[in-house]
Amino acid sequence: MGTGPSVYEQGVRRLLASYRAIPTDGTVRLAKKTSNLFRRREHNPHPGLDVSGLTGVIAVDPDARTADVAGMCTYEDLVDATLPHGLAPLVVPQLKTITLGGAVTGLGIESTSFRNGLPHESVTEIDILTGTGEILTASPGGAHSDLFYGFPNSYGTLGYSVRLRIELEPVKPYVELRHVRFTDVDTLVAAMTRIVDEKSYDGEPVDYLDGVVFSADESYLVLGRQTDERSMPVSDYTGRHIYYRSIQHAPAQTPKRDLLTIRDYLWRWDTDWFWCSRAFGTQNPTIRRFWPRRWLRSSFYWKLIALDHRYDIGDRISARKGQPPSERVVQDIEVPIEKTPDFVDWFLREVPIEPIWLCPLRLRSPLPPGADPHRPWPLYPLEPERTYVNVGFWSAVPVTPGKPGHTNRLIERKVADLDGHKSLYSESFYDVDEFDALYGGEHYRDLKAKYDPQSRLLDLYSKAVKSK
Repeated sequence: MGTGPSVYEQGVRRLLASYRAIPTDGTVRLAKKTSNLFRRREHNPHPGLDVSGLTGVIAVDPDARTADVAGMCTYEDLVDATLPHGLAPLVVPQLKTITLGGAVTGLGIESTSFRNGLPHESVTEIDILTGTGEILTASPGGAHSDLFYGFPNSYGTLGYSVRLRIELEPVKPYVELRHVRFTDVDTLVAAMTRIVDEKSYDGEPVDYLDGVVFSADESYLVLGRQTDERSMPVSDYTGRHIYYRSIQHAPAQTPKRDLLTIRDYLWRWDTDWFWCSRAFGTQNPTIRRFWPRRWLRSSFYWKLIALDHRYDIGDRISARKGQPPSERVVQDIEVPIEKTPDFVDWFLREVPIEPIWLCPLRLRSPLPPGADPHRPWPLYPLEPERTYVNVGFWSAVPVTPGKPGHTNRLIERKVADLDGHKSLYSESFYDVDEFDALYGGEHYRDLKAKYDPQSRLLDLYSKAVKSK
């Protein structure tokens, strides 16, 4: 799956040539047909950056447990290159078409984040095309360490990753799962807190940890343990069977067990885009029987979403049924673990969306050299040595007349009240001062002035809130 150095070098040359072809008064953007963002953006009248040669793995070093990866390489291709060596990235976000560069300049998370943090924390070196047209190498102790630490959560407004060197970790062929049921969120969070601290549950190690809340009185922790043993039949959730439905079991049962290959575990959420495929009817057994397996993946659902955005298909159907249009509520937020029950209880009362996903995370320890011990990643300032929980919810609610973005604004206020943050891949409604307080403020402006002095790239507020 590697592109090889020569193919990569050709890709870099095309990238730089495309940068020079953009008028000096034009905004620099990627020439991408697809995106994992849920923000609408204005049409760019100028040609974008040619990143077509930056889509693969350059090299894997099994002995050093590292990989050099082009910025537009998808995690699907990255995993396919590392698994033959018995290795995987330390954090593999849930969807196959998320790119490594996207997860680093944005934010990614998964069930290893309680022990491995976020994707940018396993980067040891990164080449970045800045707004000046230079490709600079940023690392924790290098000349551009400020850019290294400021790059995460900058969403391409400080530059675009060209090459990343990342750490890898050994993985075993299978993941054995335990689905542990809880009847209230407080008890679930208490158990999650212990697992994060002890990396075990009921005497067994825990290598992967996330959870699903189906309702106020039905929620689960999913505990994964790497194993070489094929101790039971291996399940397959890439076709007729639906992974998130497999988690549920009766209250009186002991934890339900399951076994997946490591590859199928890493992509367990992609087949049905968590549970969002139900919006397209593909969870209906009759429809699923005839739905091509190659279309059971997030990249195809993205195409359907793009059509809906272009033609407002969903709202048109709702109007014919006499129903109001919908407000998209597609967000991932983080709150401190001790405040997670407050948020979930509030959310279940106020927002008619279920299920919701829970994923704990802690920044890695020790911090890289030169990191600010209080704000190591200043554009998304989670506290070291503190556990947070990512809460993900992806659906829609009826529009509140006369109040655009009403539900999303309520969520933003509640998250801020609980000392949390939200990811910026979807719509945001913050005013400038509130946004500055949450996402780097003066620190970001200093980096912007240094690495994009002519403002060739959009600024973060314009991109994340104004959706330019």
